[in-house]
Amino acid sequence: MPLASWHPPRRADPVAPIPWPITLPDGNPMTDTSPITVPKRTEPQRTEPQAGSTTATPADGRGSTAARDRLVITVLLVSTFIVILNETIMGVALPRLMDDLDITASAAQWLTSAFLLTMAVVIPITGYLLQRFNTRPVFITAMSLFSLGTLVAAIAPGFAVLLIARVIQASGTAIMFPLLLTTVLTLVEPAARGRMMGNISIVISVAPAIGPTISGLILSVFDWRWMFILVLPIALAALGLGARLLQNITTPVRKPIDVLSVILSAIGFGGLVFGLSTIAESGDEASIPGWVPLAIGVAALALFVLRQLTLQKRDAALLDLRTFTSRNFSLAVVLMAISMMALFGTIILLPIYMQTVLGLDTLGAGLLLLPGGLLMGLLAPIVGRIYDRSGPTVLLIVGSTIVSAVFWALTMVTENTPTGLLLAAHITLSLGLALLFTPLFSAGLGSVRPKLYSHGSAIVGTVQQLAGAIGTALFVAVMAAVSLGMEMDGASEVVATAAGVRAAFLCGAIISLFAIPVAFMVRRPPEFADAPATMPGGH
Repeated sequence: MPLASWHPPRRADPVAPIPWPITLPDGNPMTDTSPITVPKRTEPQRTEPQAGSTTATPADGRGSTAARDRLVITVLLVSTFIVILNETIMGVALPRLMDDLDITASAAQWLTSAFLLTMAVVIPITGYLLQRFNTRPVFITAMSLFSLGTLVAAIAPGFAVLLIARVIQASGTAIMFPLLLTTVLTLVEPAARGRMMGNISIVISVAPAIGPTISGLILSVFDWRWMFILVLPIALAALGLGARLLQNITTPVRKPIDVLSVILSAIGFGGLVFGLSTIAESGDEASIPGWVPLAIGVAALALFVLRQLTLQKRDAALLDLRTFTSRNFSLAVVLMAISMMALFGTIILLPIYMQTVLGLDTLGAGLLLLPGGLLMGLLAPIVGRIYDRSGPTVLLIVGSTIVSAVFWALTMVTENTPTGLLLAAHITLSLGLALLFTPLFSAGLGSVRPKLYSHGSAIVGTVQQLAGAIGTALFVAVMAAVSLGMEMDGASEVVATAAGVRAAFLCGAIISLFAIPVAFMVRRPPEFADAPATMPGGH
């Protein structure tokens, strides 16, 4: 419409008329009658994530989406807690299984070793799986495998079927923890990750710690099959709820899997865990010396690393090691490894000491460890809030110092140490570990670029397994060697075992000293431009 013929519409309230033509400052009238071009209204474009990225896509209805995200993460937390609980639930059940299934101690130990071995083989592959496939089918597959393994274990007629069931269980367990970490990193903005990582710390620290207690309680009333019967409905409920609520939060990237990397990974990580487990659990009874699979594992792992360094140049690595270009991530992984060695070494060593030296039964030993596990669970969200407000450094310094102090105190245990002092030591150790795990997860993984979240999560899961195996092997091997030497010198089993436990804790105390200077160097992670900003609050 020509501008000269346009007049403003009539309004109900009187307004001053607009004079026309308008006289410009230079004294000339504005007489341009060219039509006005009104720009078309455009709808805001929805930004899709790049292929292979783990950055979440913002959605309309932010409030409802945030509530849904929290519910999804809660389902993943519960699911991961259940599957990780099964890592340590079998330990105190082995004597009962030996009687019921008529198997030897070395055969029964395979129910735990096979679980850890499968975890070590599968976890390094999860970095690729979480980039290659959507989130929802990965979750359904993981929980279906775990539920199937639990069902088979509950109805297993003998040892062979039970062993297969444990392998199936471990296949699902290995996927869940990296999936949980990747989902949290994708959905939760950096400012609120500390609170959410506090909840993850409950899973990673409390579940293994209370596993023996729960197992002891169940076995005091029921037979060993009830360890699986009671877990199965919870696992199926988590599977159903997650299948209904979980949505895909990543865009898969279609790339072929490197078969050679899978083989080297299986031999390398599997060989390490198997060798360490053999050293820790079989001793002189092993048909193959522990150092043989250990040496094979180290060699295969070196070839695996070289292979990944070559493949990652074209974004084709099975486990992308560019995560270690972040100094903060590398330092956090080192400190995490020391913390996991302390946790798993203590979980295996204290029950041996309490039962063999102090004369407690299985249930009593498990109950003595329960308060420490519960304390870690209660403190984890609080530590997360402190991290969000103050950063990781102070928490890590205090936590690593407490852990080291407790280990040095435990080097003085004897066959006459009161159980009250041991309980106090374990509670204090749990306090120190609670101050470590949440800042380490938050600062370490938060320092990884979003496109490498899945690989960072897989590396953390792998380090957890290897450090746990190393801690268990080291503590038990030192204890066994010193105890054997004492018995050969004429000491009783109780005195010899106490001496072995002291020596094992001395090794742990020396290692714990290295964690303190590392704690001073971990900083709050930087914020990346492509980091998610989707869920504003923690759970």
